[in-house]
Amino acid sequence: MPSTTHKEAADHHDKAAKSHRTAAEHHDKGDIATAAKHADEAHGHSTKAHETSSKAHGKSKSKEPTTPNQV
Repeated sequence: MPSTTHKEAADHHDKAAKSHRTAAEHHDKGDIATAAKHADEAHGHSTKAHETSSKAHGKSKSKEPTTPNQV
């Protein structure tokens, strides 16, 4: 079901954004080790978001109507 895949992708994007913000906050405070940990988490979520987004896009594309009447 494409909408479920889209929601999963959005969740990963949200988690990546949160981890990126947290990494930036720790970096600004000079806590580089914690910043690096959160940056690694952000990278993982970003990678998963990309993979899931691609999957969702493929599923949505395969569900495109073939005639205008199917919209």
